Order: sequence, then C-alpha cells, then structure tokens
Amino acid sequence: MGDTDIKQVVKEKYGQAALNVRRAASRCCGSAATIGSSCDPITSNLYDPSQAEQIPEEALLASLGCGNPTALAMLNPGEVVLDLGSGGGIDVLLSAKRVGPTGKAYGLDMTDEMLALANENKRKAGARNVEFLKGEIEHIPLPEDSVDVIISNCVINLSADKDCVLREAFRVLKPGGRFAVSDVVTRGEIPAEIRRNVLLWAGCVAGALEENEYRSKLAGAGFEQIEIEPTRIYRAEDAQEWLTAKGVNGDQIAEVDGKFMSAFIRAVKPLDAGQKACCGPACCN
Repeated sequence: MGDTDIKQVVKEKYGQAALNVRRAASRCCGSAATIGSSCDPITSNLYDPSQAEQIPEEALLASLGCGNPTALAMLNPGEVVLDLGSGGGIDVLLSAKRVGPTGKAYGLDMTDEMLALANENKRKAGARNVEFLKGEIEHIPLPEDSVDVIISNCVINLSADKDCVLREAFRVLKPGGRFAVSDVVTRGEIPAEIRRNVLLWAGCVAGALEENEYRSKLAGAGFEQIEIEPTRIYRAEDAQEWLTAKGVNGDQIAEVDGKFMSAFIRAVKPLDAGQKACCGPACCN
C-alpha cells in the first residue's frame, strides 16, 4: 500500500461522504436523525447541542473527526486559525466565531466535494472571516509565520508522510504559535494486518501513530511544550461491529482492546531569539 494508494482511498471516502450529506443520504451519529444500524465509534457524539446550534446541519453531518479541537484549543479574538483537513467546515465555522470579525479562519482540504460543501455551509452561516483553500496538508498554501493556531480533527493520521505535515505546520505558524489538534493515537504494538488494511487507514485507525512516536515527530519538526491528553479510549466491544465490517477478525479485535485512543495534542512553536530576549513590556513593540 503506497502513499498514492492511501491518498486516493482517503480522497474517495471523504468525497463520497460529502456527496452523501448533500443528498441527505447519510444521517448517522452526531445528528438527531439516523439511518442505518451501525455508526463509527470514533466519529460519534463529539459536539454538544450548543455548538450544533451555531452551524448549518450539513457541517455537523459531514464531520468525520475523532474529537472536538475547538472545545479544547485556546482561541483569542483577532487570531488567525488554520484547520488541516477541514471537511465540511464545522471546526472552521466554530473557530471563526471565537476569533471574531478581526480574526480569520482558514480551512484546507484536498477534496473538491468537501470544499463545495464547506463553501455552501459558509454561505448558510453568513461567515465573513472564513476562507477555504484547496490543497494537501503536506504542502500548505500559506506563507511562513502567518498563522496563530493550527487545529485539525482526525486528519493528520490519514497522511502517509506525517513528518512532512508537521514540518509544514511548524513553517506556517508564527513564533509562539500553537498546534492544537485531535487525532487517534495508539499505545503499544498493533497487529500488522490492521496497519495494512487500507479501509482502516481511511477510517482513522491504521495510520495512527504511537503516542511516543507522535511526541518524537513533533519535537523533530521543532515544536516544544508537547502534551498528549487522551479524550476517549476505545474498547474492543465498542468497535466490534464496525471493525468486523472492515474485515478485521475476532482475534485481531481482541488484540487492539484499549490500544487506540482519541487524544488532544498540544505543542508550541518557540519564539525566536529576539523575542525570547525581550525584557520588558515595551521592548518587543
């Protein structure tokens, strides 16, 4: 399974998800209406009703994340936020409200169908401080030192080149900028058969990094103050039906019990030498 194969499968899955939402054919977990008997345990019930009321329903239905970075990330009025793999735009629209009219929220996605859905949700929400960009998270189409906060929701683990993603995130963040993403991470060894399962890669599982490896990659990209906070640990019984549908057998399911978790991952791009040397309230102005 090469990098191109992974990217194509992910692109097809998320493009189809956007089309399903637009056709009102996919109404599963996280929505008041449900169709079908099985919901992905990773993507369900992530947003509270007060957040759901702030955005178009289609943005909520298109959410395929593993957490809620907008509830955990510190966002301030006037800041510039970038969401990597923004999908239908739910986290971009919620972030835009928090940074206010003097701030800006960018969403980056490689899927035409998701970008079309996101722009429609932007129009419905009346968001004036939002812009959706087409591109890949390995090649962010923004200049260096241009973003205050990077968020993402179960997208970095979909990349086959996570080192490149983290280097790009570091590049576009301003000195002192924050990395605040939700992602699936693992603890301990995972069966090779699961790592090779392309359907599980597209489902936020096969590509998940081990938590210490995630720390190492962030540090290698230049980040400091790295923290990984578990937000949801998955048990075998929670995901049995979903994993079985993806071709995982019972023995393999038992082996991954408690080894996968959603986590909130924080890190900071360090200040440059001049900023660190500042000794008073006026000298950095």
